[in-house]
Amino acid sequence: MHQKIATEMNLSETAFIRKLHPTDNFTQSSRFGLRWFTPACEVPLCGHATLASAAVLFHKIKNVNSTLTFVTLSGELRAKREEDGIVLDFPLYPAHPQDFHEVEDLIKTAIGDTLIQDICYSPDTRKLLVRLSDTYNRSFLENLKVNTQNLLQVENTGKVKGLILTLKGDPDGQAQAFDFYSRYFAPWLGVAEDPVTGSAHTVLSSYWSQQLGKKNMHACQCSCRGGELEISLRPDGRVDIRGSVAIVLEGTLTA
Repeated sequence: MHQKIATEMNLSETAFIRKLHPTDNFTQSSRFGLRWFTPACEVPLCGHATLASAAVLFHKIKNVNSTLTFVTLSGELRAKREEDGIVLDFPLYPAHPQDFHEVEDLIKTAIGDTLIQDICYSPDTRKLLVRLSDTYNRSFLENLKVNTQNLLQVENTGKVKGLILTLKGDPDGQAQAFDFYSRYFAPWLGVAEDPVTGSAHTVLSSYWSQQLGKKNMHACQCSCRGGELEISLRPDGRVDIRGSVAIVLEGTLTA
């Protein structure tokens, strides 16, 4: 039923919040179960839908707690209410150097002869991180035509479930400063391009922290429906991702 609803919604992910015990209350309880489904399958982690779930509980249901804990396929995730948004406590996943020749067909199918600076792979998330050449700017990444239609035929081993394209930012520039930019594609999960992806930033945060030598970063996912993320790496090996939320649509699901 969850999958049928998510397919009908046809969004990148649809989140389902559930009570952990029959006596729990959506207004008073601080722990809930949380699952995420794309139009095609269940996924182990989704930041955008977790942010939305917390926002509904905090702002619509008027949950009285300042911090909520979600029990998920990725362990316990926490969402903390703050004046200027919601902070998500997520795992941090390392990305390791990836041999170009092993993923050459995938990359060339996706972005052709676009110049590449670095390639890494996250085995925990099965995401391939492709850093574009530092000679490119944000506009290039925004306008880059990415071929996702043929990726399932090129990569069908199950090793890669998501493609991250990322670019070094310009934190000292005259325009709004960002440490890095990204776009994210997951046709293997039924999502051609996702607008803002918390799960991708669990990998991006690890990578760019090492590259830039920074623990606190300002990121921009620059898809058409993109967004900004404030990132802080924690001493316990996790990452805080801050985002703001606006409820734009409400409805009732009928049988």
